[in-house]
Amino acid sequence: MTRHNRSRRGCVPALKFHSLTRFFDPVMRVAFREGPMKARLVSQMAPRPGQTVLDLGCGTGTLAILLKQAEPRARVVGLDADRRILVIARAKAAAAHVDIEWDHGMAHDLPYPDGAFDAVVASLVLHHLSHEEKVQALRDVRRVLRPGGSFHAADFGVPRTASMRALARLGALLEETQDGIEGRFPSLFRDAGLDNVEETADYATPLGTIAVWRAGIA
Repeated sequence: MTRHNRSRRGCVPALKFHSLTRFFDPVMRVAFREGPMKARLVSQMAPRPGQTVLDLGCGTGTLAILLKQAEPRARVVGLDADRRILVIARAKAAAAHVDIEWDHGMAHDLPYPDGAFDAVVASLVLHHLSHEEKVQALRDVRRVLRPGGSFHAADFGVPRTASMRALARLGALLEETQDGIEGRFPSLFRDAGLDNVEETADYATPLGTIAVWRAGIA
């Protein structure tokens, strides 16, 4: 996912420079234990035939592709603010022979009508947003979910050890991780109108604790 520049409401690449985008996938695999975390998200979401699923801040498309492979009869949409990273996502999907819709747009200003999706997932996206953008993005997630829909997220969570706390303090200097490491995500989800909020897993990574959540709407 692309980081949003609060001062200009624009964006910069997830690794800060377009020249580094080609390293995005290796960084995700090593720094964030992407494999186990995204496998957990796919299992948790359990897409079904005919469902429409949004991968919010899809990056290079890894999770969207996994979701489509898990249920080819689901409609999977990937959205990101970085047009260049979407080029990579399209190429990966073509190589995997899966049909995914790729859209350009901002997480806090979703270009979709109300009730467009059965499920929305945000994997390592929310920490790229300012607090105000997180609030707006989550409200928009609630808006685009259908009744009975579900929201799934993976992002920085409360550090479990002293070493994780030290990493978290360092990370907070570089990204908008404070809401995550101080345990505010569940309340942000509820404030946006989501309910049945549950933390389902956490992972110790070289960059800090990554938590996985699930929520829904009535």
